[in-house]
Amino acid sequence: MLLAAYVQDLNPLGVRVLSTIVAALPVLVLFYLLVGRRWLASWAGAAGSVVALVLAATVYGMPLEMAGASFVYGAAFGLLPIGWTVFAAMVLYNITVETGQFTVIRRSIGSLSQDARIQAVLIGFAFGAFMEGAAGAGSPVAICGAMLVGLGVPPFRAAVICLIANTSPVCYGGLGVPIMTLQTSSGIDADKISIMCGHQLPFLSCLIPLYMVKTMCTWRETLAIWPALAVGGGSFAVFQFIFATAHAYGFPPIWQLTDIGGGIFSLVTLALFLKFVWKPRAQWRFPEEAQATEPAPRSEDKKHGHDFQAEHAQEEVRELLEAPKTPASEAPLTLGSVTLAWMPWILMALCLVGSGVVKQLEKDSGGPLDLFGLKSYYDVPIAGLHKQVQRAEALVPPGTKDEDKLEAAVFKFTWLTAPGTPVLLGAVLSMFLLRMSATQVASVVRKTVYQMRIPIPTIAFMLGLSYVTKYAGMDATLGVAFAATGVLYPFFAAMLGWLGVFLTGTDAGSNALFGGLQKITATEVWTAHHEGAMSNLTLDQAQTLICTANSTGGVMGKMIDAQSICVATAGTNQIGKEADIFKAVIGHSILLASIVGLLTALQAFVYPFTLMVPK
Repeated sequence: MLLAAYVQDLNPLGVRVLSTIVAALPVLVLFYLLVGRRWLASWAGAAGSVVALVLAATVYGMPLEMAGASFVYGAAFGLLPIGWTVFAAMVLYNITVETGQFTVIRRSIGSLSQDARIQAVLIGFAFGAFMEGAAGAGSPVAICGAMLVGLGVPPFRAAVICLIANTSPVCYGGLGVPIMTLQTSSGIDADKISIMCGHQLPFLSCLIPLYMVKTMCTWRETLAIWPALAVGGGSFAVFQFIFATAHAYGFPPIWQLTDIGGGIFSLVTLALFLKFVWKPRAQWRFPEEAQATEPAPRSEDKKHGHDFQAEHAQEEVRELLEAPKTPASEAPLTLGSVTLAWMPWILMALCLVGSGVVKQLEKDSGGPLDLFGLKSYYDVPIAGLHKQVQRAEALVPPGTKDEDKLEAAVFKFTWLTAPGTPVLLGAVLSMFLLRMSATQVASVVRKTVYQMRIPIPTIAFMLGLSYVTKYAGMDATLGVAFAATGVLYPFFAAMLGWLGVFLTGTDAGSNALFGGLQKITATEVWTAHHEGAMSNLTLDQAQTLICTANSTGGVMGKMIDAQSICVATAGTNQIGKEADIFKAVIGHSILLASIVGLLTALQAFVYPFTLMVPK
């Protein structure tokens, strides 16, 4: 006899359609405020959370204190490890900006080639991937767009190029924050999600440079540099696969470094290839000359309202691009100066590798390590929620033990191995290496806190909302509805992730909202088709594949979300042309998301593609 305080009901109103509409209301309110009213994501997330709490208590009958505990549980996961990692990564980035080292990095990359096609691959794709892994939050589009304009690329073209390029690396953005978020919302181990990403994204990483350059010029002009495209995209894809899946072959988990290391590896490999092996027969430039543009007038539809998202994006771009001038940033480039500029990222990588070793030791020992009286992590059961929620019978596989029908709620306080800790250690070491003054350190901390005033509360609210819908059973109600698409769902799983990123602005936000929903829907679809179309996959594999598709499909929505477009227009001085840029990239976004959906469907149904799903 179970003693759960709350039993989930997938149809609380007695009418399936009405219950589904009610379950969707928190997400619909969130989307309306984000897209219709153009609220900041943190405000919209707070409003959506309030709606979820009210519906959980009034319609689903969940005790209010239990609903509140589920929100706090989700928000805590949003702060650690996710918010902590984002904050630490931005501290390290701001250190390189404050000391002028980031300007050295930009100058060294911009001098590698005069061919606009190759510059797009080097800067838009490879350096953009590095920036996505190191900082995320719109920095690749803003910084790379400004760099391309500075090298003579027409501003509108630069914005489109960078938006398309900032796709396949996004799953590992901000040191893997989207994957960590997906683990939190779905309950699937992040290491396993990373392996599945590593079995999908390298195909896209080979495609994106070719696709990006094709939008710049004709097929003939694109294929004229196919060796550079193969080396640039191929080297990143190989690195992406190795780092995303290394732990499957006995190495410590190092997948958080996938974008940072992959971007650097692609840059170095392509630079050496161009210097010693191959050069294009002719330097290609855009037919039209790059003109310095004045800010365009705001479009008519924005004159009568306050666009919070655009204002915030433009403010962030100014912060990213207005780096202080220092002797280091203006001195002639030498091997020593370039090496020093990259040292903060190298130190961070070494610290993260050390953290991966500690994680492996934890896994081998079956629990936390004892470090001078401290445990390397602490499991904290959430009072009033842990083992107090019983899953709906429709979601419980036959033969499940009674105790396994109760939802666990244990907060894992990973103070030592959360990526933010080794990254912050790398940042502190960099401060000493670069001999920063107390004033510079204070400036970095102050700037980082200000930059994170929107992203970190947003992550907390999104995950709080997600956990309320998860424990109340709202996402289960939606999952049963989505399962009606049957064998077509693996395709639509990727498209749902794409829609989530388009509306929330981040892959992490989409994963927070839909991770639990995707897992439930995968369970429903597999249960109905595991003896037919999905006979080659176990339930665990189907859940991993479908949940991962939310993230890998979602990355293709990154080029059309409001935040990215506002950042792109601000970084290339195209403010007022948001609608034009959206029209230029929407078709590319849908096509690339559909490719992910088709790949997911192949891996769900067709042998030997099914062998790519980790067990």
